[in-house]
Order: sequence, then structure tokens, then C-alpha cells
Amino acid sequence: MKSRSLKIILEESKNKFSYQKSRSNLNITFNRISFIFFIFFIIFIIYSIHLIHLGSRNQNLKTNNTSKFLNNELYRADIVDRNGNYLSKTVSSINIGINTSNVIDKKKLILNLKYIFPNKDFEKIKFDLENKKFFYFEKKISNENYEKIMKLGDKSIQSEEKLIRIYPEKNLFSHIIGQIDNDNNGISGLEKSLDEDLKSVSKPVELTVDKDIQFLVRKELLKFNKIFKTKGSAAILMNVNSGEILSLVSLPDFDPNKREEISDVNFINRATKGVYEFGSVFKTFTLAAALDQKIIEPQTEFSDLPKSITCAGFPIREYDEKIPSDLTAEQILIRSGNIGSVKIGQKVGVEKFKLFLKKIGIINEINFDIEEVGKPIDFNWGKCPLATASFGHGITTTLLQIVKAYSIIVNGGYYIDPILIKKSKKIKKEKILGNNVSKKILPILRKIVTTKEGTANLANVYGYEIGGKTGTANKSSDGGYSNKKINTFVSVFPTTKPKFILAVMLDEPKINDEYIYKYRDGSGFELKGSPRNTAGWNSVETTGHIIEKIGPILATKFIEIE
Repeated sequence: MKSRSLKIILEESKNKFSYQKSRSNLNITFNRISFIFFIFFIIFIIYSIHLIHLGSRNQNLKTNNTSKFLNNELYRADIVDRNGNYLSKTVSSINIGINTSNVIDKKKLILNLKYIFPNKDFEKIKFDLENKKFFYFEKKISNENYEKIMKLGDKSIQSEEKLIRIYPEKNLFSHIIGQIDNDNNGISGLEKSLDEDLKSVSKPVELTVDKDIQFLVRKELLKFNKIFKTKGSAAILMNVNSGEILSLVSLPDFDPNKREEISDVNFINRATKGVYEFGSVFKTFTLAAALDQKIIEPQTEFSDLPKSITCAGFPIREYDEKIPSDLTAEQILIRSGNIGSVKIGQKVGVEKFKLFLKKIGIINEINFDIEEVGKPIDFNWGKCPLATASFGHGITTTLLQIVKAYSIIVNGGYYIDPILIKKSKKIKKEKILGNNVSKKILPILRKIVTTKEGTANLANVYGYEIGGKTGTANKSSDGGYSNKKINTFVSVFPTTKPKFILAVMLDEPKINDEYIYKYRDGSGFELKGSPRNTAGWNSVETTGHIIEKIGPILATKFIEIE
């Protein structure tokens, strides 16, 4: 009995031991698995943190509207076009520098860097390694190269994260956007005029301009700059009812990302800063002033007009000897008659004409969203100055003011200011001209484009009802006038219900004997070479090509604009 009991006890002990042993083995296995899982978990956490860091860095490189930068002295709000395209943007950038005192193996370091940056000037880098305590190896490094260089694990390599200002469209909006200096202060364009606002807000500043239209206008201007070998050019496209500028181009332009390369005086903003005599473009103002004062009507006759008159000992002649002696007021503008315009101006008188030009913003300073705006040269009024001013001689202004004045004349007589920054609310417009001025002027501007007597036939683009006025002016020089010209065409379309003004100015264009003019009247007629160096042969031709390119966009994107 005792033997059996002992056997049972031994069996139970054995079973218990086996169970404990099995349990112990299970515990060891579980602990091992737990330990392995724990190791993997730690690795996962570290990797995740790394990914999050990289992700945030990548995001900061792409978008910077996060609050972490708002208190940074280098932060500036973004600037976008009317469709949200970035024109000026603050982004996070990484600079890579080398602390030479921490370099252990120079040959190895150079070899590793050559592998990542094969195109760098390593002779200069060798010199910097030998002679400098610290130098920047690569500024604005890409994400890919940043990861490669940091994997080297070299203690001498140091990274520095900074906020920088970039201009994604490069030259396209240079005269509008402007640029900043090394201390993050705006020095031109909207960067300057909005400097404090850009430093204090986070929401992007929305402009009225359209990137696609700006691109096409600039492209055509560049093309015709080469064709007519100009010194420069400018163009402004504006909504005549709201004052919103859809495009403003001045050539030559510059890349604001390369500030150190911008020094030439030719980079002046010819659209807003340049002050010029615009010639016959002014004849529209003379007629509009007379119509506004109800002094004459479009069909008022002017008989026995001389071919020339003398004022203060200086002759005033017709530019074209074929202009008849008997003309109506309407025909004077269509034929761009100098003598007829003088006669209309004399009927208006000095004070009334002067007041009219001030009212439409031609001879006074203009308020604008950028500071680069020219001031018209003071004009000494009198009988002779009135005569010359009536056909655009001797009196100066800017292309921006020309666009403003024409818009007021064709939009029903409502005062507007050109704007670049989009307004959230519509501004109540003030009517400053008589009801019938626009109705009487617009058909005449249309005839300048559509009739044989007009000077702008080359701009008669099918489907857009274009009207406008040409202006050819000699540039002043040493108290007189040179043979160098400022040629301008101011177009309005559609003339039945005006929406847009497009003014194109060419600075010192030249005759091109090889250029083929293709008439847009459906005749298929072509002409080789420019008979004259006038606006009708270069500025008008340029305008026609621009409207052909931008017209479809305007007809779709901006059909809602009234």
C-alpha cells in the first residue's frame, strides 16, 4: 500500500514537474517573442518618427502656411493670381555647410561628396577646406541630396533650415511682384508696397492678374520685340468696368530669384513708371472733351482745313498729305488729322480741356497698388500748348493713365482706378462724363479699325469687335525731338458693350523689310515689309496677334465680367 502510494506521489510529482517544465518553457518562449516584438516596436516607433520628420520637412518645403512660421521674422504671406497660382511664396529651405575643424578625413569627405554632387567645383571646395573655418557647401539643397549627404554621418557636415522667398513664375510677373532684399524687406513692386501686410498676415494676397493671359501677352510681345527690334515694350489688359488688371507686362523684365543680376536701367517698368508723349492717342481725349461739353457732335463739319499752321514759330503739319481739307469731327479722329484735332481743341479751350484731362486722370498723379508709377511732367498751358496737346504733342503721361482714361471714356463715363489687388466688395462707381460720350466715341473707334481710312486695319480680328486709336510720337532729345519713336495702340473690345482695354506700346521700333503682313479682312492679301515706322504698322500688328491668342480665354473665363 505504501509502495503504491509512493508511486502515485512520484507520478504526481513527475507530472507536476513536467507541467511546470512545460509552463516554464512556454514562459521562456513567450518572453522571447515579447522581447522580439518589443524590439520591432521600438524600431517601428523610431522609423515612424523619422518619416514624420521627413514628411513635415517635405510639407514645409511645399507649403508654409503653418502657424509655426508666423512668428518668424522671415515669414511673408504668399501672393497668388486670381486663380490661386503662386506668384510669390515663402518656403523652408535647407543649407548645407562644412565645419572644417571637425573634418577627420578630407580625402574621404571629398570622395563622398563627389559621388553625390559630381558637377560641383571641388578645386574651390578643397581650397575652402584648407583655408576656411566654415563654408556653405550647398544652399537650397534638394530633399534627395539632403538625405544622401546626411547619411554620410560626417560630423563636419552641418544643416541649416531657413525660410526663403521664391518666385515660381520667374520673369513672368517681375514688374508686378517685385523683389525683397537680404533682410526680408520689400524693395520693389507689391513686395514693397505691401511689405508690412505681407509680414503680418498668413492668408495669401490674391491679385487680379491671370497667369495664362500674362504668359500669352508676354510671349507675343517678346516675339514682336525681335521682329521690330525694339528697345523695349509694354502692354496692359484691363477690365473697363471694374479696373481689374488681367495682365501687365513690361520688357525687358527680370528673374526676381536672381536679384544679384538686376541692375540695368532698361528694367524700368514701362507700363507704369515710364513717362512718354503718346502722340495721336490723345486725339480721342480732345474729341471726348468736346462731346462731353456738348460743343460739337461727331458729324460737325470742319471746312478748309489747312495742311499746316504755325504756333510760336513752329509749324504743325498733317502726318499724311492725303488727308482732305473738309472733314467731320468723326473723320478727323478716323484719319488721325493733326490740324483738325487742333481746331477741336481750340473750340474746347484751355481751361475746359485741362479740367477734362484732370477728370479722367491723364495729367495728375495716379494712385496704384505698386509704387513704381511715373508722374506726368508739368505742362505750361497756353494757346500753343493747347494746340500741341490736342494731338498729343508736348504733353506726357504713363501708359497706365492712358488705359485708365480710355476706360472711363468707353465704359459709360464712370470713374475707375486700375487695381492689381482683388477687392472683396464692389466699389460704387461715380459717373463723371456725360451719358452720350461713350455711345458717340465707340462707333468712331470701331471705324478706325474697320474702314480703309482708319489707321488700325491690321487689328480687325474676326469675332471681337475691336476698336481703338493709334499713336506715333517722336521721343524728345536735348530740347528737341529725335527720330526714335514711341508707338502705341489702345484697343477696346467689344465696342458694342466694352469689357476690355488692351494698350500696347513699343519703345523705339524699327522697320522690318522682311516681315509679312497678312490682312484679316478675308481677302487673303499679304504685304511684305513696313511702308512706315508708325503704330499702324507695328503696335497694331502686335495687338492683333495678342488678341488672337488671348481672345478665346477672355471669351470663356471672363464671360461673366460686366
